[in-house]
Parts: sequence; C-alpha cells; structure tokens
Amino acid sequence: MDEVANGSQVSRAAGSGEDEPVPEAPGSGAERFRKPADELQHARDRALVARSLDGDLDAFNELVGLYQDYLFALVVRVVGDRESAADAVQEAFFSCYRSLDRFRGDSFRSWVTRIALNAGTDVLRARKRRPVDHFPEWEDEAWQPPTNESEGPERQAIRRNAARVLREALAKVTEDQRTAILLYDVEGFDYQEIADLTGVSLGTVKSRIHRGRLALRDLLGEHVELLRD
Repeated sequence: MDEVANGSQVSRAAGSGEDEPVPEAPGSGAERFRKPADELQHARDRALVARSLDGDLDAFNELVGLYQDYLFALVVRVVGDRESAADAVQEAFFSCYRSLDRFRGDSFRSWVTRIALNAGTDVLRARKRRPVDHFPEWEDEAWQPPTNESEGPERQAIRRNAARVLREALAKVTEDQRTAILLYDVEGFDYQEIADLTGVSLGTVKSRIHRGRLALRDLLGEHVELLRD
C-alpha cells in the first residue's frame, strides 16, 4: 500500500508535459483483476457497517482495525507529523461512528478516507494559524515500515534513501498537489474518486496531479528515475 514509505517507485506514469494526464484505458488487465477484489471488500464492509448499526461494537472495531493503518499512512503524509495524524485519524473514526447511518453502501474505504482527509485539512488550517516546523517527522527513521529481512544491507540502504528522497520532494509540493498524488499514485484511487473525496472538479484533480508530477520531476533532479515513465 505504502509505496512512498517503502521507497518503491511511484506506481503510475509521470507527467509527460501535456496539459493533462491521460487516464488509463478502461477495461485494462489491472482493472479487471481489481474489480472482483473490490466487490468482496465492499461486501465485507457493508456487512460490518450493518452489524455496527445494530449495536455490535466489535464489528465497528473490526472496521477500525482494517483501516486505521491505511488512514494513518495517508494522513501523516498530508499533515506532516505523526501526533497530528494520529489525532486526525482518531477524530475521523469518532466522526465515522457518529454518522454511520449516513453511509450509503458504496465504498466504505472511500467514505472513511474522505472523513479522514477532512480531519487532516482541519489540522492544516489550525497549523496556518499557529505555524510550526514544516514536516519535522518526515526525517524520523522510525516512521518507516520494516524492510524485507530477505534483502541485504545494501539493498535496504538504497530503499531507505529512495524513501527519504521521495518524502522530501513530496513535502515541497503544494498541499493539494501532494494529497492528489498520494491518493492517485500511492492509494490507487481514480480521478473521479479523488474528485469526490476532495470536493473539487475532475479537471482540477487532473491539473493537480499533472502539476505535482512536474514539480516532483524538478525536485528529484538526478533521482528522477524514482518516477516511472
């Protein structure tokens, strides 16, 4: 899930210099494999939501367990520090539980992501009123997930360096571009889903991703190979 933190390459093609990125062709092989898995996930989540609404707290705790790590990994990149991200995710789950009857049965992952992004946005707005060091936790080595034990020290060092370079570059693009890139390139949401999650138009989403990629290419410099063409 967390390609940036693992130091792997950004999963979708970098901006090519055109005005807008071109969406992947519908019906691609990856999309055909993704749909059945998504449907199983949606069915599982709908069942857990239904049980939660019937008063089964264990069912809601299961939803928390399924999504808390994913939401933290996303929000910490948006807000830039672990403590604020943890607070935002906790508030997101409180809000989710309070408004669970508003869930309409489509994608719980998208729904709770939108709630968490709103909580993260509140953190960013508060930070603008009370400026703090910009993204201090992105230098924290403990924030990275464990590397694969089968890899040698040299390979692990390369992956850690790649993760650091990408984190530093992402920290320097605008907040809206960073969020769009993380949702699209790391979390795998499509353009329309990101538009729904962030409350902006489809064209704005495409523009943010395209401009963010162009900025990343400049920021990465000699490390531009971390973006796949």
